[in-house]
Amino acid sequence: MPVSAPVSAAAASVVQNLIAQRSLRAVFQPIVDFSDGSIQGYEGLIRGPAGTSLESPAALFAQAAAQDCVIELEHEAARVCVEAFAELGYGGKLFLNFSARALSQLAEAPPVVFRLFERRRGDLSASAASAATGLADAPPAFDASRIVIELTEQSEMDDLRDFAPVIDMLRASGAQFALDDYGSAYSSMNVWVRLQPDVVKIDRFFIQDIANDTLKFEAVRAMMHFARASGARLIAEGIETEADLIVVRDMGIGSGQGYFLGRPAEHPPRMLAQQAREAVCAGHIAVFPETTRPAQTNPGGAAAAKMLVRAPALPREATNNDVLELFNRQPDLHALAVVENDRPIALINRRSFMDRYALPYHRELFGKKACMQFANASPVMIERSMTVEQMATLLASDDQRYLADGFVITDNGLYVGLGTGESLVRAVTEVRIQAARYANPLTFLPGNIPISSHIARLMEHDAGFHACYVDLNNFKPFNDQYGYWQGDEVLKFAASVLAEVCDPTRDFLGHVGGDDFMILFQSEDWQRRARRAIDTFNDGARRFYAPADQLAGGIHGEDRRGNPTFFTFVTMAIGCVRIAPGGGAAHNGSEAIASLAALAKRRAKYDPSGLFVIDGDAHATPQPDDAPAESD
Repeated sequence: MPVSAPVSAAAASVVQNLIAQRSLRAVFQPIVDFSDGSIQGYEGLIRGPAGTSLESPAALFAQAAAQDCVIELEHEAARVCVEAFAELGYGGKLFLNFSARALSQLAEAPPVVFRLFERRRGDLSASAASAATGLADAPPAFDASRIVIELTEQSEMDDLRDFAPVIDMLRASGAQFALDDYGSAYSSMNVWVRLQPDVVKIDRFFIQDIANDTLKFEAVRAMMHFARASGARLIAEGIETEADLIVVRDMGIGSGQGYFLGRPAEHPPRMLAQQAREAVCAGHIAVFPETTRPAQTNPGGAAAAKMLVRAPALPREATNNDVLELFNRQPDLHALAVVENDRPIALINRRSFMDRYALPYHRELFGKKACMQFANASPVMIERSMTVEQMATLLASDDQRYLADGFVITDNGLYVGLGTGESLVRAVTEVRIQAARYANPLTFLPGNIPISSHIARLMEHDAGFHACYVDLNNFKPFNDQYGYWQGDEVLKFAASVLAEVCDPTRDFLGHVGGDDFMILFQSEDWQRRARRAIDTFNDGARRFYAPADQLAGGIHGEDRRGNPTFFTFVTMAIGCVRIAPGGGAAHNGSEAIASLAALAKRRAKYDPSGLFVIDGDAHATPQPDDAPAESD
């Protein structure tokens, strides 16, 4: 609850008057269980008099801060919420907000805790006069086991010192303890570990637009790992769209709240609205905004460590004879660094040095002279923390001396060791091969590993889907005649067409490699989308041909056997496998489904419509392909 600048002294008693007159009112926002769409509880929130400048909680608490009565307001808010919720007669939990200071003051008078939480709603009979004396004189409400105390973002770290006894007292009364707005303000893993909450509510910042934000997705996933380790339940706050709801649901978060599920109200619904219930219980699963680049592609120091060659260095004042002696003593040393104050300033390549020194009289002429004479005074230097992507830029640089000389590896500018050009090329190549399994470097679509992972998730959730394998007919002859650059343009066009027909919240699009793509459709109108992709691509692909070839209807080339052949325009073929809800169990993993889709694709290449469908229920394992031999 934000605090604004102080207000005038004339208004100094406004909040106390509202408390004394019992002019505050409670509203409740539902907290929904994602397993069945039921409302498991409500968060109690306070409001000032309707239609006034203090109606909003932000204004109300800002005024209280200016009057130095925030804690009084928090206590009164709890009393109002408990009493109003008990009057409603609703089931489920009641979540109440407290700062650490307000809870600590509450704990200083244990009877207050018991009066607030222990008795039942039959005790509601207090007068306004007794309420005006504060929370200690307020009537008790109902069983504490239905209360969840949320530690709000107003809490400061200093307030949390020696806070464990407060939590123990709350739990002794039967209430549960929650961290509110985790990930903002005071909230940190430090607090989570120290206080060991029963519930953690993820701050709305991380939830809003999580369906489209990879970093938010990864942050929440990290919270989930820790929640499982600590035994805490997670609640996602700030759910405002169906897409965000389905992502957090399918990530495994059990509960949530937000405007999409229900707004705060004095008389909130007992059941979820139809639109929200349908979203919670939707049969399709989310397409996660996972990064398509694995952690291994950005290992930083790990990559430098693998390339590191521990090698001695010589000071600037060393002579060429010193260099020769060191190379003779260590015949496997490919180069030698020259340092000054432990910082590398030059690099001497073994082969280049030895070739020069072998010339007549060079040893006699240059042996006692400074080693810098035959050194590369501007060597390539790689900081130990540099990512492989940054290292890869060296491969495209104009200065290719590192291939022979190698390079210097540093740690904060200090000499650590050497690396070879060969090791750098190998490291970058390995990383790019690995990265291509996660994301295609041409289209940036997810690669084979994310495709397999999404199929596995669909099967684990017993979701129904259509696995569609997409291929381009006559692409190889086009690529041979027009070149790889133009071929890449056709592949990017195909990717854009397929992306346009997919619903990003339901359908997963990946690039297997070359001219092969995979769509995992959960959209009910998947067939219309697939046919639209075929028609759009087939019409648009003709523009990549030269005018003469457009008039001719294709190009002349050779088939795989070298026979002259006329190839018509590049077209799209889609082979589909239908997996009914729960039908994935009949197949031996995602590879089996991908194999069936490939079989359907081969048959689609010879279907006049370009679309062929196999019923996955009838093909638990791939059948022998009786289609004609595949052409390009």
